[in-house]
Amino acid sequence: MIYTNSDGGCRGNPGPGAIGVIIRKDDEILMKYAQKIGNFVTNNICEYEALIKALELAKKITAKEITCILDSELVVKQLLGEYRVKNPKLLPLFLKVHKLIDEFEKVSFEHASRWDKFQQVADEILNKELEKHGHYKKIPRRK
Repeated sequence: MIYTNSDGGCRGNPGPGAIGVIIRKDDEILMKYAQKIGNFVTNNICEYEALIKALELAKKITAKEITCILDSELVVKQLLGEYRVKNPKLLPLFLKVHKLIDEFEKVSFEHASRWDKFQQVADEILNKELEKHGHYKKIPRRK
């Protein structure tokens, strides 16, 4: 089974934002990816952009079944149909995710704690990416 762990964050909300993605087979990390995505983006936009990149990268490995793990409860609940997408800036990203889902046999979404060991890896690489671009304030952690 292929899993993705994705995380998006920004320094300020909105502010400079980045994404961190890992692709793994069970506990073996196959790929890590981080990218700064803008200077004035929201945390929710970063979370969606991270998931989009995770789906694009997973497609290079398999077209079968994947499980996407995120620490954004909002994004997971929107994708599961439990919450509506009210923000007009998130709707195009939501639709892009659904278009990418069609390229797989099965896609599952799971919410994970920020303290999950793989979520922490995704968070770590996105923070390193922001620091690489001169944005040094650590994204605060919520418990």
